Parts: sequence; C-alpha cells; structure tokens
Amino acid sequence: MKFFKIFSRDNKLSEDNKKVLDQGLAKSKTGVVEKLTRAIAGKSTVDDEVLDNLEDTLISADVGVETTIEIIDRIKARVQRDKYVKTSELNYILRDEIAQMLADDPVPDLVHPDKTTPYVILVVGVNGVGKTTTIGKLAYLFKQQGLKVYLGAADTFRAAAVEQLQIWADRIGVPIVKQQMGSDPASVAYDTLSSAIKNEADVVLIDTAGRLHNKVGLMNELTKIKNVMKKLLPDAPDDVMLVLDGSTGQNAFEQAKQFSQATDVTSLTITKLDGTARGGVVIGISHQFKIPVRFIGLGEKVTDLQPFNKREFVNALFDNVNLQAK
Repeated sequence: MKFFKIFSRDNKLSEDNKKVLDQGLAKSKTGVVEKLTRAIAGKSTVDDEVLDNLEDTLISADVGVETTIEIIDRIKARVQRDKYVKTSELNYILRDEIAQMLADDPVPDLVHPDKTTPYVILVVGVNGVGKTTTIGKLAYLFKQQGLKVYLGAADTFRAAAVEQLQIWADRIGVPIVKQQMGSDPASVAYDTLSSAIKNEADVVLIDTAGRLHNKVGLMNELTKIKNVMKKLLPDAPDDVMLVLDGSTGQNAFEQAKQFSQATDVTSLTITKLDGTARGGVVIGISHQFKIPVRFIGLGEKVTDLQPFNKREFVNALFDNVNLQAK
C-alpha cells in the first residue's frame, strides 16, 4: 500500500488552495475588516477602549464568548508585558494568538507500508449541514491521490441521503455499499468494511443518520456501528468526523456540544463558509472543544473542500486589515 497523508509534511496549502481560501472567506473577511478598522479609529496604541471594541468585533463574528475572552486576555497580557503596543501591531498579535489557541491536528497516515487495512472515517452530523456532500468531496480528493475508496450508506432513515450518496459514487467512480431503507445502519457499516477489506481498499467513508432529537438513541446507534466494525478491525473507526454548517453560527456550537457528548469526535469539517460572514465560528469551535478542524467547505465545486491550515486560515480572515491609526 502506498504512503499518504491528508496534508503535505509541512501542512502548507498550495497557491490554488490559498486562492480558494481567500475567495471563500471574502464575506467573513469584509465584516471583520470593517469592524476592526472602526475599533482602532483615532487610536495609536492598544488601550482598554480598543480591546472592548475588539471584543465586540470577535463576538459579532461568531468566535464565541469563551474564546473571545481568552483572546482578549492574551492580548492584554502582551500589552502589559511589552508596555507599549501600537494599534498597527494589533493585526499581527491577533493572528499569532488565535493560531496558538487552535487545536493542532496530528496529520493522520491514511495509508502506509505497514498498514494493510483501510483507514475508516465515520462521518456524523445533523441533516442539512452538507454531510453527504462532504463525503462525496472527500472521496474525490482521496481518489485523486490514487487511493481506492469505498462509501457506506448507513443513513438508512432518509431515502434522499442514500440516493445522494449513490449520485456521488457514480459521479466519482467509487464503489458504494447500501441496503434497503430502514435497514440496520450497523449492518451497512459492517458490510461496507467487509467488502472494503476483501477488495483491499485504502479509505472507507461511512455516512450516518443526522438526528439529534434523541441523544441517547444517537449515542446507542453510533456505539453499535463502532462495535460491529471492531469485529472486523479492532481499531475502527480511525476517525469520527463531525460535519458542521458554519453559516449557522451558534447553532454549530450546540451541535458540536451534543455530538461530543454522544460520541468520541476526533475531527471537524466545517462547511458553507463561503456564503456567510460567520467564519469566526471555526476559531471558536476548534478552541472550545479542543477538536482539530481537518477540512473546511468554501464553495459548491468538488475541489472547494480544502484541507485546514490554522495559520493560513487566520491570515486569510484578517488579511488586509488597515490597523493604522486615523
């Protein structure tokens, strides 16, 4: 089996990816730029008034209260330590402190010479967040890297979910395992993994039902899926990826809380960031739940699902902010 990481060794994005990132965060960046520029208007140094205005800016960008308070506290500490901080330096300090706060993502080896079994990703999230579409885009990304991908349609409660995943499988040209509507999701997961192992697949992506109205039921279902997969592969799944809709702001925080309580979420993918000014939600969720963001969705095209690089994300969000005193 070939060696493959989601990112390059240094985690840097390509120039094309950076362009997509800049374009995808345009709405979020515009709001942040305008508010931060107003926050320091007429000021030459960072004082309490500037920090109060900065706090309002971050909260309005859906960074979240808890994360915003820590950012402000960190900047206050730097101001006190350095005694004198110009407002023109605030942009750099802000980027640096936020990047340090975000959860690091230990880059997974999806495939390596010593691993003869597939890397299994269990994808969870509520209906409507772009979960199935994300699976399709991930499958495309992995296949473009020369990997053999299998899809499992374990969201057996919605005909539309199975049909949509089938469309993606046909479009990309990857196998899909599915059963009749109402079938046991764990059975679908078992059959998918069994087939993937038999056919020497590199990556398995399993879709699940997105229901939060009954947290106990959700927990039991996901636990059952994991348990049946462990009969075939003791370490499966390798990743439980929670997909969140970034445009929902604080609702995404609540979903992250509920799923984190229901199962062991190990990574995040945050979608629909191109259509919202709430890009700050990525910062807040990653920091608050200590879960690394692995991908972000920045558009409709299959190539618009981007690997997440925390420093380049922060740079793109706060780029071209004019923090010179007026």
